[in-house]
Amino acid sequence: MSIKSINGCIGCGTCVKTCPTDVIRLDLKTGKAKITFPEDCQICHLCRMYCPVDAITISPEKSIPVIISWG
Repeated sequence: MSIKSINGCIGCGTCVKTCPTDVIRLDLKTGKAKITFPEDCQICHLCRMYCPVDAITISPEKSIPVIISWG
């Protein structure tokens, strides 16, 4: 599993919108993000980078350093 946890989610849906592989979905009962398809995670870090409350944790064994190009 790549995304370790989503703690402190405020239900804004930003992670759902930014995930290119549809790994995260909003739970209709709680209104908060839920890891639905962890095996499809491409470890792009978009969900973590755009989360306004820093609620997403990525497993260290799967995590890669984020490289940002300034060019």
